[in-house]
Amino acid sequence: MNVIIAGCGGVGHTLAEQLIMEGHEVTVIDSNNRHLQNVISQCDVMGVLGNSTSYRIQMEAGIDAADLLIAVTDNDEVNMLTCLIAKKAGNCQTIARVRSPQYFTEIDYIRDELGLSMAVNPEFAAAQEISRLIQIPSALEVDTFAKGRVTLIKVEIPEKSVLDQLLLADFSAKVGADALICIVEREKEVFIPGGNFVLQAGDMIYVTIQISALNGFLNKIGIKEKPIKKVMIAGGGTLGYYLGRILTESHIQVKIIEQKEERCVELSELISKAMIIHGNATDKQLLIEEDIETTDAMIAATNYDEENLLLALYVNKMSDAKVITRINRLSFEDVLGDLPIGRTVTPKDTTAEYIIRYVRSMQNSYGSNVETLYRMVDNQVEALEFNVDSAAKVTRATLGELKIKKNTLICCINRNKKVIRPTGRDRIMPGDSVVVVTTNRGRNGIDEILV
Repeated sequence: MNVIIAGCGGVGHTLAEQLIMEGHEVTVIDSNNRHLQNVISQCDVMGVLGNSTSYRIQMEAGIDAADLLIAVTDNDEVNMLTCLIAKKAGNCQTIARVRSPQYFTEIDYIRDELGLSMAVNPEFAAAQEISRLIQIPSALEVDTFAKGRVTLIKVEIPEKSVLDQLLLADFSAKVGADALICIVEREKEVFIPGGNFVLQAGDMIYVTIQISALNGFLNKIGIKEKPIKKVMIAGGGTLGYYLGRILTESHIQVKIIEQKEERCVELSELISKAMIIHGNATDKQLLIEEDIETTDAMIAATNYDEENLLLALYVNKMSDAKVITRINRLSFEDVLGDLPIGRTVTPKDTTAEYIIRYVRSMQNSYGSNVETLYRMVDNQVEALEFNVDSAAKVTRATLGELKIKKNTLICCINRNKKVIRPTGRDRIMPGDSVVVVTTNRGRNGIDEILV
């Protein structure tokens, strides 16, 4: 496909890299020559210097032949106007990044009136991701499928667990049929395990399970859940605001530490149930006064990566709180793995996942479309949810009869709001949504899991 990206910041750069890897032709537009040249030099893309809201600049970028324009500049108004002009000039599909809470409350109206194919909000998506991690404290990652009915969680097998030295073929008999282990990460190796795989204490396992069965499963494998009731958020920006709203609505006690006094006043009006504290979250004395040692979770969500990293390291040393760290900068990602900073959340990566999912659905014109997409284990594995229609080849035989590619696992079938743990006797039916985990990245449709 021919894709134009307006904006060469973190999200634009990430999208350009990933779309090029998936075989698309990409052109980028930016008014900042340094940002533009940085993306051109690191990615095999064409570049146009100028304002993306200009009809002339869009024509120079090839909008009349484009299949999709993605506007991810730092300005919501520029993104929306860029998409509006692209729609008129090229009649292509358009995606806009819209971050402002004011616009986000009216996003359905804006999307319809501007003819947007999709609107994405990085901070809101990141806040949702963090809230899922808080709801399941022992999980290292939490992703959802089937409209929230199915959860994919990452946990570590504890010492003396019933899973230690367990043959995977015996898993259902030992633990129950409500869960399915679909990925195992062991010493930087990744496995899509079969029945002959032997689990070990210390393995990182990814498990698909219904929310209703989660607590029982965790208890059986030796993980005791301690509910998170008190959360401290460092940073009252857009992410802090969205997260504060989500958590207070779930009846969790929230403290937000914000340096700017004017923003503190705004937040106290916007989130009346949260405690807003004027101060510097990296101030050790302030953290002690606000009882960091008894806080269940600390979210380092300022706009500065360095502050977030220092805060996460300090809190990890001083308390048992679950630590979640916001990271924005591309250059930090390769060195974070060995640091004790808890779970990291990167809004640009979350946004890229949303957009790549939509692009793949555009490519697949029959059989199915990509409903959900998550990338895991340093992008080595993809978990995808496909909506299946009557043209799909996978509906023509039982799962046992289908020839499925190596390192690919069908995790569950969602049929009429009922979740099915698949066996060789089951069939995929039109109207189902199907969750697939695979190391064969770049799948656009359900039939691409077949040999």
